[in-house]
Amino acid sequence: MQSTKATLILENGSVYKGIAFGHVGEATGEVVFNTSHTGYQEIITDPSYAGQMVVMTYPLIGNYGVNQSDGESDKIWASALIVREASNLHSNFAATSSLDDYLKESKVMGLAGIDTRRLVREIREKGAMRGFISTIDHDEKSLQEKALQTPEMTGLDLVKKVSTARNYTVDCPDAKYHVVAFDYGIKRNILRMLQDAGCKVTVLNAKTSADEIFKLNPDGVFLSNGPGDPFAVTYAVDTIKDLTRQDNPSGQLPIFGICLGHQLLSLAFGAKTYKLKFGHHGSNHPVKRLSTKSIEITSQNHGFAVEMDSLPEELELTHLNLYDNTVEGVRHRELPCFSVQYHPEAAPGPHDSHYLFNLFTEMMDR
Repeated sequence: MQSTKATLILENGSVYKGIAFGHVGEATGEVVFNTSHTGYQEIITDPSYAGQMVVMTYPLIGNYGVNQSDGESDKIWASALIVREASNLHSNFAATSSLDDYLKESKVMGLAGIDTRRLVREIREKGAMRGFISTIDHDEKSLQEKALQTPEMTGLDLVKKVSTARNYTVDCPDAKYHVVAFDYGIKRNILRMLQDAGCKVTVLNAKTSADEIFKLNPDGVFLSNGPGDPFAVTYAVDTIKDLTRQDNPSGQLPIFGICLGHQLLSLAFGAKTYKLKFGHHGSNHPVKRLSTKSIEITSQNHGFAVEMDSLPEELELTHLNLYDNTVEGVRHRELPCFSVQYHPEAAPGPHDSHYLFNLFTEMMDR
């Protein structure tokens, strides 16, 4: 691992000096922190992190390497990975590469050797901020200007950047259901969970129209996770409105949304969304399921949320975040539609919420 000096500066002028690993050069994005202890490969390959630099709160990262099966997509989407200590050694029976080499091959920067506790405290107190990392330019005024030139996340449509260019099918032996899934930045483990639930999945570009959906005659529709501001993804909201029209000739299709898909479904029924101060990123967030009063420990990755007071009468609150009382799930009182803000498929994270995929298939059965 090289010992090239690197400088991170936040848009407010805060400076963090460390050592680069992975790709050497420059990187920019919104700086957010993730509280997961493991799962760094899944995290940086999650398309929901497009446009963001991820700070890991756990101090030692990279000690078990990376492998060919844990990626949640075909590439690293995080624009940089920031850690306290990047392990020079890795040991795992499944490992095929080191984290350092993985980042190098993907031309993604890593930054190590900084006080990540200080950085996380600053983000918690002041909110997520744009940042810029460089091994080339160490002039603080110049770096701050570059950070300020980074597009703000509010109003940014990143779905068009991450969505599949070509539709494809993920088959399932003896499939009982045919589900169409909008790819707003879909994770591989979502597809695995749908397969395990007996679904053949046709994955579609985010701009696919409702008429094209009806022609496929699916049993249900899935709205995936994804990056950016949901309010900017107007074409997706319009399509969901078309899918949920009361006069649909194909009847009412069951709809299940996760993360960005939850926000888009809520917007389609008239709710509002807003940007959280520093977002929810981690695998240990407690969520209350209101129907049973049970508590689920959940995996989360989002910077926006549905405004509680804006929920229309037809949407019922089903899940509540116990950290900050934000909306974690809704369902329509009449139509077969429901969604959750968190990630029931996890990867990384706990399995408390796997039951939601069964709720979806039960809805398709009915």
